[in-house]
Amino acid sequence: MGGLQTQYAPSGYVGLWSRLREFRREDLTAALTGRRIVQAWVMRCTIHMVSAADLAPLTEAVREPRRRWWLRAQKEAAGLDMPAVVAAVRGYLAEGPRKQAEIVALLAADGFPKVAFQGVQLWLDLVRVPPAGTWESPRAHVYGLAEDWVPASGADRARGEELLAERYLRGFGPASAQDLARYAGWTITEARAVLARIETRRFRDPAGGELVDLPRLPIPAADTPAPVRFLSTFDAVLLLGHATRAGILPPEHREKVFATRMPQSTPTFLVDGRVAGTWRFTDGRVLPAPFSELPAAAAREVAEEAERLTEFHGA
Repeated sequence: MGGLQTQYAPSGYVGLWSRLREFRREDLTAALTGRRIVQAWVMRCTIHMVSAADLAPLTEAVREPRRRWWLRAQKEAAGLDMPAVVAAVRGYLAEGPRKQAEIVALLAADGFPKVAFQGVQLWLDLVRVPPAGTWESPRAHVYGLAEDWVPASGADRARGEELLAERYLRGFGPASAQDLARYAGWTITEARAVLARIETRRFRDPAGGELVDLPRLPIPAADTPAPVRFLSTFDAVLLLGHATRAGILPPEHREKVFATRMPQSTPTFLVDGRVAGTWRFTDGRVLPAPFSELPAAAAREVAEEAERLTEFHGA
């Protein structure tokens, strides 16, 4: 899976439900409260759910690229004393987690600009502390020091980079260096350098471009059926699974899923591995909306999967 992107916490629950047999909502909530899975800024300065063991190495793998990106994107951060911001936030959290609004207010009272809180997460490792950021309390607005929440592991950057590449390829390979770079937030040169350090298999895509994967991973035959799957908002399959996503999300339907007028992507469902419509949960039911009329067999499968997801919502 490579980590689950979870700006909207319930997306992680639907993402696991679509990928695991007999997954229950309480399984993930228990893993979050039990500190086996954590939520934090990781790849692309975006909230992800990752295993506790992966948090430190994955964070270390992207720390410098994230800082470079943020400093370029946030012109008002020029000259900001980040070590001073780190010291201030560490002090605020010394006695335990706090809500984001409290941290922002304290920073403002200490004379720091609004942008300071956003940036401090790139210099000081923070986690979202449950029950905030769970199915039951989706808003992930309570922060704690990562070192207080999960044991520090002294992650090595090089090994963290290799682990990130391996996690990505297990979820999305075979893939190109460009695909990995977009997922991690690295340059293509950085991605190629990491791939050169790990053992891989190499392939060619239909246009002759190079694809890589981890050795001995299964590759399904081209005629393997792809079952109907329901995805929630911001699922990485659509966002960053592949640099060229037209094979998954037909270009003529992209505006129905991603649009500047929407704060988040629209939940979708896949038929034969491609986005065939959107869905919403309303009045206690999952209601699919196909982009066009589906073949009878596919329509039945979509209806059955929608019923299963309805049951999952109501569990």
